[in-house]
Amino acid sequence: MRYFFEVSYKGTRYAGFQVQQNANTIQSEVEAVLKIFFKRPIALTGSSRTDAGVHALQNFFHGDSEDVIKPAVLYNLNAMLPPDIVLKNIFPVKEDAHCRFDAIAREYHYFIYYSKDPFKIDNSFFYPYSIDEEALTKSAREVLINTNFEAFSKKNAQVKTHVCNIYKSEWVQKSNGLVYQIKANRFLRGMVRSLVATMLRVGRGKMSVEDFASIFTFSGNERVDFASPPHALYLNSVTYPTSIFRPELQML
Repeated sequence: MRYFFEVSYKGTRYAGFQVQQNANTIQSEVEAVLKIFFKRPIALTGSSRTDAGVHALQNFFHGDSEDVIKPAVLYNLNAMLPPDIVLKNIFPVKEDAHCRFDAIAREYHYFIYYSKDPFKIDNSFFYPYSIDEEALTKSAREVLINTNFEAFSKKNAQVKTHVCNIYKSEWVQKSNGLVYQIKANRFLRGMVRSLVATMLRVGRGKMSVEDFASIFTFSGNERVDFASPPHALYLNSVTYPTSIFRPELQML
């Protein structure tokens, strides 16, 4: 039977989400615990490849198990996982469900704060500069109306298309800072951090909104070469069609 494993984690200590050789990752930690608990390996596939240091309030794996897995095992599995990773739920899904390709939307949040705060050092970006919030709002609207994000992706991304459909792009004012919220059908590697870093340049007056808008007309050699730090980025949610879930099996 195939299952979706909903996971939340603080990415500070990890080299990313997906398994890597000679590196500690979220996937390797979860797979190790599942192997010990079920006494056989369960190979996992991740929905989104968050980079080193990036956090997630919600992310997913899928994996196949010969055992019927009930939500009651969450207590035991979480007791075995490190304190910065938590399995939030386990869902039975259709046998061909894929946590990466079946996702219809993902949402990221990026946190910045203005005044020194020791409790935000490893989960927000300290940015003690004056910012034109109106310019930030205008640049976020440019993100919303564009679809080609090749200039904001890492080189050699190995994707067939750089087109992303943006459903939300906005800066939200919070106490002692701002949060950039972006939701789309898909994201390219490094895209959100490159967008944030570039928009912050607009907010500081180092780039005009018009110059920012012109970056989207990518011609092959004007790729953005700077990015905001990873530790302030959160994968906030991943959305799936309800048709792939099998709730009738969760109660067995």
